[in-house]
Amino acid sequence: MVVCGDDGLAHRLAAELRVVYGEQVTLVVPPNSRIARPPVVGRARAASAALLDRVVSAAVGRANGNGNGNGGTGPVTGEGPRGERVLEAVEATEAVLAEAGVERAAALALVYDDDETNIRAALTARRLNPRLRLVLRLYNRRLGQHIEELLDQAAVLAVGDTDGGAGDTSTTVLSDADTAAPALAATALAGTGKVIQTDGLVLRAVDLPPGALAGPDADQGLCTLALFSANSNGPEPAEGTGEQGPRLLPDDAEVRAAGERGVMVLEQVSSSAAAAQDRRRVGVGVGFVPLLVSLFSRRLRWSLAGVVGCVVALAVALSVVTGIHPVRAFYYTLLDLFAIDDPAIGQSLGRQILQLLSGLMGLLLLPVLLAAVLEALGTFRTASALRKPPRGLSGHVVLLGLGKIGTRVLTRLRELHVPVVCVESDPEARGLAVARRLRVPVVLGDVTQEGVLEAAKIHRAQALLAVTSADTTNLEAVLYARAVRPDLKAVLRLYDDDFATAVYRTLRAAHPRAVTRSRSVSYLAAPSFAGAMLGRQILGAIPVERKVLLVAAVDVSGHPQLEGRTVDGAFRAGAWRVLALEGRPVAGDYQLRAGDRVVVAVTRRGLAELSGRRVPPAHPPDSLG
Repeated sequence: MVVCGDDGLAHRLAAELRVVYGEQVTLVVPPNSRIARPPVVGRARAASAALLDRVVSAAVGRANGNGNGNGGTGPVTGEGPRGERVLEAVEATEAVLAEAGVERAAALALVYDDDETNIRAALTARRLNPRLRLVLRLYNRRLGQHIEELLDQAAVLAVGDTDGGAGDTSTTVLSDADTAAPALAATALAGTGKVIQTDGLVLRAVDLPPGALAGPDADQGLCTLALFSANSNGPEPAEGTGEQGPRLLPDDAEVRAAGERGVMVLEQVSSSAAAAQDRRRVGVGVGFVPLLVSLFSRRLRWSLAGVVGCVVALAVALSVVTGIHPVRAFYYTLLDLFAIDDPAIGQSLGRQILQLLSGLMGLLLLPVLLAAVLEALGTFRTASALRKPPRGLSGHVVLLGLGKIGTRVLTRLRELHVPVVCVESDPEARGLAVARRLRVPVVLGDVTQEGVLEAAKIHRAQALLAVTSADTTNLEAVLYARAVRPDLKAVLRLYDDDFATAVYRTLRAAHPRAVTRSRSVSYLAAPSFAGAMLGRQILGAIPVERKVLLVAAVDVSGHPQLEGRTVDGAFRAGAWRVLALEGRPVAGDYQLRAGDRVVVAVTRRGLAELSGRRVPPAHPPDSLG
């Protein structure tokens, strides 16, 4: 396996392939001075540290004009204690790919942060080895579809598909932002289900509080996916504390013995068409109210409501005083309101007073109508401008950062109809256009400056979601927000594992009642990329505290762990569980047979076993580090 990249995802993916699946990996990265210290997985930390020492030594030798014999123009190679190979090169040129062994490799992952770099390297790699399985990281979805079709067509033409020879030359385009965004959005919202949606299927998992499965009448969902740690109401347990950590895919005995531990259950399995129909049915007839809300401010809406209430009260009073029919009284009131000349001369005193009051209301109505017209015109005129947070906003999510990840998270939150206020320091950030289109309030400013989070109404928010690319910025935002509201729920995107551990222990001691969560984008995305390199389709990743549960599509044929067994009989605690069959729910007594394609919830270790890989005895847990 060959992995090329320039950030944490490349190192995480290489560690995933090497440690979890036991693959031989060649990692192509830029010179060490160009990238931050890479995150590592579990017990691969010492090996990777030694490996990086070799790379640094090689880079120093090249800078001094010795050591590599190529005058500093060629790639620098290093060898790890476990046989890992690291190739140091600025970019993945044809010479670098050839040096990495792409012509003999089974799969190549191109996970550079720049889409153009990945596309250029993919075209070169496909020419060097038409049988190569390619996995690309692209942010642009539409471009990714076209590139996937183009590279697959090139492989078929080069290899020929008359005997199925090109069947293993697939191209898979993935986005780490799309993979991580649903998990990040769900983590920030209390009581929100985790939804995984793919072609033809929607899976929804929900978190239940401790004790929710107790009692004979408790709703246990379709199956139990995970048990949370014993301290599920508070921060996640730190290492070395002796607390009972989360358990993925427990069996029935473990669920019964869960006691006061929170659980995650599979609530619903449905088709995408049915889910879309439900959304359309819910949305019928409610489009006029959001239109009024978007056009007119809250103060103006209350003013209009007050005027309408006064008109109704005047009509009722006129009907009582004069004894005429209420409909005619309402009509007379409107005539008076619009100053239609019909003075009540010679009529009762009450009628005359009501006519004067109606005329006064008409005068008051004019400025209100004028304000409504001007405000509507201003709304249309400033549709391309960024909105400011409204005064009475509360219960919203403050989203810090509108880069690649933040933009996808924003889209996901708005799909869930969650109110959001964004904070971004770069006026040219890619997510500002999305926020403008979705009419989401944005505060432009540096979050480290005083008053920025206050402008985002952080004191009335339900959660803070900090997803910038800088760990220190995310941490500073959370610390400042906690100073304003100690009980605020905070979700951080942290790059460095050691730094994340120190942050957790400190925040746990300082704010024992507050909920803090950390999510690594590379950790959530790496299993999908690794599965694609092994020919597996990973549909999504569900974070369970500091572990991750994968949802994958698997062909039953060729898997003795599944073929010929019933759905219930194929279940292996802590490894995998069959959730659906070919886009539909499946009964527990259904016997799986060759030709079936199932959707399974699987741990990383279970996926390695289903892929036919020998799991190393020193395999780390399904956690961040």
